[in-house]
Amino acid sequence: MNRQTRNILALGTAVIAVFALASCGKKDKEAPKADTALEQNIAQAEAYQPAPMVVCDPQEGINETPRVIELDNGLVIKVLREGKGIKPLVTDLVKVHYEGRLTDGTVFDSSYARNEPITFPLNQVIEGWTLGLQEMSECAKAELTIPSELAYGTTGTPGGPIGPNQTLVFDVELLKVVNPERNLVMSTAWLAENAKKEGVMTTPSGLQYQVIKKGEGGVKPKASDRVEVDYRGTLTDGTEFDSSYSRGQTATFPLNGVIPGWTEGLQLMEEGDSFRFFVPPNLAYGPRGTPSGEIGPNEVLIFDVELIDVKE
Repeated sequence: MNRQTRNILALGTAVIAVFALASCGKKDKEAPKADTALEQNIAQAEAYQPAPMVVCDPQEGINETPRVIELDNGLVIKVLREGKGIKPLVTDLVKVHYEGRLTDGTVFDSSYARNEPITFPLNQVIEGWTLGLQEMSECAKAELTIPSELAYGTTGTPGGPIGPNQTLVFDVELLKVVNPERNLVMSTAWLAENAKKEGVMTTPSGLQYQVIKKGEGGVKPKASDRVEVDYRGTLTDGTEFDSSYSRGQTATFPLNGVIPGWTEGLQLMEEGDSFRFFVPPNLAYGPRGTPSGEIGPNEVLIFDVELIDVKE
């Protein structure tokens, strides 16, 4: 993978549109009953014992005497605050806050300035980040001094701000490590609890939904129809990853061209209805998540959907 495709400066700009998210695998010809599917997920999850999630306190103190790690490739890691969770593997997703500077102190990028941490696959950024974050644990804060060979080399970034052969300095806080096994356990437990809530119904495939508002009564879509909807998508922690409301424009798409949870769920609705869907990983993006990292592996997705029109 070349350095341009791993440009960390572009990682915070991706927008997910639900109608562009291709179906991840076909459904089985005969879906298992909901309780059977849940039992299978629980059995799979219990076979893996994950490290518990940790809560990072940004006010936690900084080391008076930072621990310094110097690697043979020239990367220098100054540990400003020790972590208390797990270390990421190269195949994991990581959620971080960071500031990037040139050696003269010029800041060229900062998630702090945007007031929004970013999540990305650790093997899809510059090599200095990939190597450096593997030396950190969740909640750790470190200063990474990255030689140009592990950053943007002799070319720098097109049009700046990083010139050729420039050493980069990043302050990085590792907030969360995400991997498929750990997320499967958390998602399975979350869905099991959510299924007990009043008004939550579960289909044979494991899709959960609530009826928020019934319309006047209208057409129910078929999988072969096109539908017009307004919607908002969040993770279970409330993080919004997509919303037609935010764009101020409804979305229209073929119902058989989206994730299986949508294809199934919208066929339960009539025009004018508003439903909330709790989509299990196997009906969304499974163990891979989305390439940009907004949706992690084995994440439960929550969608508030209003079915506006069915276009046969």
